[in-house]
Amino acid sequence: MSEEFEDNIMDSLIDMPFATIDIKDDYEFTDVSQINSKRSQENEWNKKNEIKKKKKKLKDYQPNYFLSIPITNKEITSGIKILQNAIIQQDNRLAKAMVGDGSFHVTLLVMQLLNEDQVNVGIDALLDLKPLIEEILQGKHLTLPFQGIDTFGNQIGFVKLAEGDHLNPLLEIAETAKRTFQAKGILAGESRAFKPHLTFIKLSKAPWLRKRGVKKIDPDLYEKFINHRFGEEILYRIDLCSMLKKKQSNGYYHCESSVVIGELESQSSAVLQRYSKDIANWPCGEKSGGEPDDAELVRLSKRLVENAVLKAVQQYLEETQNKNKPGDGSTTQTEEAERNGQDGHSNGQ
Repeated sequence: MSEEFEDNIMDSLIDMPFATIDIKDDYEFTDVSQINSKRSQENEWNKKNEIKKKKKKLKDYQPNYFLSIPITNKEITSGIKILQNAIIQQDNRLAKAMVGDGSFHVTLLVMQLLNEDQVNVGIDALLDLKPLIEEILQGKHLTLPFQGIDTFGNQIGFVKLAEGDHLNPLLEIAETAKRTFQAKGILAGESRAFKPHLTFIKLSKAPWLRKRGVKKIDPDLYEKFINHRFGEEILYRIDLCSMLKKKQSNGYYHCESSVVIGELESQSSAVLQRYSKDIANWPCGEKSGGEPDDAELVRLSKRLVENAVLKAVQQYLEETQNKNKPGDGSTTQTEEAERNGQDGHSNGQ
């Protein structure tokens, strides 16, 4: 009876839909491994895809605008010109690699603005940045002293920002600027840490130098200026500038917009009144072909007023900031640096 019962059971099972499936094969661990392997391959592919996307984003990120702190103190610009001339006297091939004195600035932030709409967003971000900077400074001036020479990989020569209490607020301003522009959806900032510097020579400005054997900036060329004190610049203005558009007639970069920082703004009314005739004669820029709308008129009006204030304040600063204080020794230092540079040349250094 047991054999008959077993045969009946087997006959019944044969009619079931899973009768031809090898149950052992379905539940073996080898199948689980295959599933895990497929998942691992998918995860690996997703990771590689994400890395490719990030690399493409970084590759596509080519900064074409920057926030500039212009250098307007004649003591600084004159000292750098003396330095540049001393270097050229020792190696005149480097003349084409020198930065023009009208372009001297400290870069606060770099960014990518691809069209006019993004430029306007950048202008708005700069306006939002102004009160944040003034909050950091708490009504005080931020004085930036420049002293000594250094390079980036012997390819870019720059005047160093001296150590001191001014560094922390400047770093905080740079970080605040980065956050403010990124919050507007602008690709801004660099992966490397912010290092404020004042560039005076770039070998990349003259690529043909490499073919002529100039592959680096020889430290001996600026040895006499290695600890030279160039002067101080007061942070009173920040510009949104283009890297690619044609420079202004004075050598400074094309400027989309600017903000005045600190107490100088409170003096703008008096300055405007003092230079009202000059302001009336300043060019207002090129006119667009179509009729501007209300928003455009407001933006243009604000830009014209800002530019007028900025030019008036700059003119005011040039009359006051560049006057040497009695007994400060700045003129003597500059003359001494010039003599040292000439002595270095005569000695063949």
